[in-house]
Amino acid sequence: MLPQSTGVPTTQPTQGRFSAWVEVLRTTNPPTGRPLDVVSRWLVLTRAAVLPMTLVAGAVATCLAVHRRGFNPGLLVLAFAGLILAHCANNLMNDLFDAEVGADTASYPRALYAPHPVLSGMVSRGRLARSALVVNVLDLAILVVLAAYRGWPVVGFALAGFALSVAYTAPPLRLKKRGLGEPDVFLVWGPLMVCGTYYAAVGHLPWEIVVASVPYGLLCTAVLMGKHIDKAPFDEPLGIRTLPVVLGERRARAATLGLMVAFYVTVVVCVAVRALPWPALLSLAAVPKLVQAWKAFSEPKPDAPPKGFPVWPLWFAAVAFVHTRRAGSLLVLGLVIAAAADIR
Repeated sequence: MLPQSTGVPTTQPTQGRFSAWVEVLRTTNPPTGRPLDVVSRWLVLTRAAVLPMTLVAGAVATCLAVHRRGFNPGLLVLAFAGLILAHCANNLMNDLFDAEVGADTASYPRALYAPHPVLSGMVSRGRLARSALVVNVLDLAILVVLAAYRGWPVVGFALAGFALSVAYTAPPLRLKKRGLGEPDVFLVWGPLMVCGTYYAAVGHLPWEIVVASVPYGLLCTAVLMGKHIDKAPFDEPLGIRTLPVVLGERRARAATLGLMVAFYVTVVVCVAVRALPWPALLSLAAVPKLVQAWKAFSEPKPDAPPKGFPVWPLWFAAVAFVHTRRAGSLLVLGLVIAAAADIR
């Protein structure tokens, strides 16, 4: 169980606190042998270690929008902040709803690879619900401002994202339980995040941005597929029919590798149809990570975690995340180069 806050200010040096935050962001777990300060607690609660997926989606939209007619940097910053808050709220709500319906237990992977906010004793259900409410209210305030400048299409993007985030785990839909969680993630981290941020920044949405949103959505879906492959032995007895449970492990692994390969194919197609600028091809330099992922997905999961491995019993999720981090970062780097040189 995690230590409860005493309300007494910690005397931990700033450098020590910063290294603790970095450790939480790297491992999703509380810092080892150090007090859990307010920031570290919040980073653990919101699973901030996976926020880079949202940051990359926002960065893709930013780079594509920066030289377009109608670009407004202030609205872009607001939209970017809204994305981050929405992801934090999504993680808080997922933990809340899964705890409420009994899907998350002390022996379920969610409580094994990192502390579950409620099951670990970090916060009560009520406080978790209030935290999610506060974050959603802040997001709503941002939405009101964006809607005042950009109109109802922004509201449509935001409400669609919120509805899919809630429906992912919350009754009665519980899309994750019906093999629809993976398409949900593709839509949210691909078209909704990229297109919604772009629209908020410039006020219009050409067809090529919709096409350009596809590659990164595929990468994020691969991460979730890996996570659900890891959790399939736990999910199937509970009647949670994620796509890997429906497909079976062998086909689910192949499908996940297919999503990773499809990222590179769609990037090339996007460049060919001029939906992405040619420097986006820098993302192809992540192929060595794809080769490593391919090897890991082609072999049995280890019986025990390697030394220092932070998120066991997740394995395929971590492999897919490392690949996504590299490929997504290189995609953004290519788009930054294109934006700096005004290459379209």
